[in-house]
Amino acid sequence: MHGRRVLSPVLLLGAGTGEATCGILYLAGYLRRSGIEAFVRLYDGDQTEDEVARSLEALVARVRPRLVGISLKWFHHIHRALLLARTLREIDPHIRIVVGGNTASYWWRELHAFDCFDHIVLGDGERPLLALCQGDPSPPNCVTRAPDGTPRRLPLEYVQGATNSEDIYYSHFDDIFLSHQDRHAFSGWVAPGKGCGENCLYCGGARGNQKAAFGRAKPFLRSEESVRRDHQEIAHRAWQFRYDFSGSSAEFLQGTWAGVDLSRHSCMYFLWGVARMELIDALAQTFEHVHMVLDIGCFSEQQRHEQMRRGLLKPCASDQQLLEIIDNCRRHKNLDIEVSGIAGLPFASAATLKEEVRLVERVMSLDCGVGYQRLEAQPGALVTEHPARFDMVTEARTFTEFLDYFERREPGEVTVPMLRFRDKALEAAVQRTSEHVEALEWKHSEAKRRVTINGRTRLRNTAPSTLRFKLGDWLGHHRVPAKVAQEQVTVVRSVDGTGLVCAPSVSPRRFTDPTLDQGEDGQILLTTLAAFERPTTVASAVAQLGAKVKLDPQSAREVIDHLVDGRFLQPA
Repeated sequence: MHGRRVLSPVLLLGAGTGEATCGILYLAGYLRRSGIEAFVRLYDGDQTEDEVARSLEALVARVRPRLVGISLKWFHHIHRALLLARTLREIDPHIRIVVGGNTASYWWRELHAFDCFDHIVLGDGERPLLALCQGDPSPPNCVTRAPDGTPRRLPLEYVQGATNSEDIYYSHFDDIFLSHQDRHAFSGWVAPGKGCGENCLYCGGARGNQKAAFGRAKPFLRSEESVRRDHQEIAHRAWQFRYDFSGSSAEFLQGTWAGVDLSRHSCMYFLWGVARMELIDALAQTFEHVHMVLDIGCFSEQQRHEQMRRGLLKPCASDQQLLEIIDNCRRHKNLDIEVSGIAGLPFASAATLKEEVRLVERVMSLDCGVGYQRLEAQPGALVTEHPARFDMVTEARTFTEFLDYFERREPGEVTVPMLRFRDKALEAAVQRTSEHVEALEWKHSEAKRRVTINGRTRLRNTAPSTLRFKLGDWLGHHRVPAKVAQEQVTVVRSVDGTGLVCAPSVSPRRFTDPTLDQGEDGQILLTTLAAFERPTTVASAVAQLGAKVKLDPQSAREVIDHLVDGRFLQPA
């Protein structure tokens, strides 16, 4: 790099628990193809600050990163991003710490006040991050520190679009993960395009903020070839694919699937706007199973049309259009539908609340799922910035208010600041309706999943995947002591993605990890699954478990019920 100091290896983290963002996978592949040794930690299960510190110490010791990138896409990860950065600074003050993503781009001025961040990447991150790794003194899209400590914002020169994003695609999945567990946590998310052309009043990622933070005036589809490369890279490593971009067509997606066999994969598609049957047909004909989420904005047609009339909501289906789509989808036996909407949007009334309940009940009667949640406060969203315009109040609006909210949350708590109506009677009615719909949703979901069994019921092990790994390879050698690293674990996946990781030879007295079923517990689960390799009655399996692992009949039934609930065992 002409005498510049190259920062490699690089470690990329998501700021939240679970699978916080798949964007770091695109970044890692891009860096690898440019000669930078990049690694990711995709899944983060840490809850307490002590757990965070232990995990980061182990990761830093394993990777020895010169630069750590933290992806702060979602606003509810703001506190955790700061916790990660501060902890990394304590572990090794020489590591360069970079933060980027939608939320980092929106709140860059506030984040710059924290000395745990060396650089903030605004907008699209591939070229800016590579420039930082290569020692470029003027990396595009970056906020750096001037000698006096003041922010130095460099121009937003790198804005991805249809003609300059061909080099963005998944690659190096065999190199970037530090454990098989982390790679198996990948949800299969693929981005057919980027950006948004709508200005929904509740969304912090709407058109106006996209333009301000990313410099992107309108959404775009990525090149067909680059999306095809995504599919080629992950098809034999993932059991499902997820999409959530509205601009895709059947023709475009079929081109990206060319030459890739997806007939044994599942698909989850989050569809904004009015669904086109050509796209739904193509998904159902390509994948073994499809879960289609139809976003209709809200369940009250009157409220929905009022939002659209005012330019505050993306185009959404009418009730009649929605019901026609559901009816047309019945020809696909491998497709199920969830209808999604937000409760508590502006212009609610007693009449709109009744409309909501009627449509929810109608959708459920057609055996569709329902996704229903109250309006949350998102930074930069119109209704969050100006709640008084809609006769509402917000539980957080500024950076400090959001940060204070998330700092007060207990470990494992997942609440977010909400928007509520100033009129107390209306707010109470909206909340009652929300609780009523959530109860209906829970009852409907439980009824769909419930399998009634007795001693004569014949069940079969329907788990589509059973794999075996050494414990060190599964959890990562940075997390496992050498004395148990060679022990075998068995990883079982159910038809809907639920996982079991059984380590019967690893006693909790030697080593323990909360993601494992260890010792006797692991052996019981594997023995139960084995009992149903062929269709077997529950009574016969209970007898086998009594003989093989000394389980009493009641305990054996509880284990069988547990595996039925997880859809590892299903009626033969």
